Amino acid sequence: MTPCELCGKEAPLMTAMVEGSELNVCTPCGKFGRLIRKPTSFTPKKQKMATPELIETVVSDFAQIVREAREKSGMTQKDFANSLGEKESTLHKIENGTFTPPITLARKLEKLLKITLVETEKEEIADIPKKQSGGLTIGDFIKIRK
Repeated sequence: MTPCELCGKEAPLMTAMVEGSELNVCTPCGKFGRLIRKPTSFTPKKQKMATPELIETVVSDFAQIVREAREKSGMTQKDFANSLGEKESTLHKIENGTFTPPITLARKLEKLLKITLVETEKEEIADIPKKQSGGLTIGDFIKIRK
């Protein structure tokens, strides 16, 4: 069941016009407004199970892997940077480990050097506990006239 928008109580709801606003309220709160629709039966939606997300990250020792693979292929930093379509300074920073390449650049490096730089990890999603109370409602903010 959904909570009453006025008091927050879990109960069958009806639609009522309260102070010029159309609200879904419980029967006791319905007396503060004009009834628009009678209470309806409600079937709660099933919550989807949290699925782990796949996250791509660059391996921690990327600098050493890139340098060794480039040297093994016999290319200078300048030649390799030109074939990669990047600045020589960018390649220098990657090989020194001061700049972690974004995934797209890491994929380029993998393709040209025939190495593996990107690893895929599963991110565990923590289950969000259900609220004990219905949270804040409009009734928490307004003063009800009697």
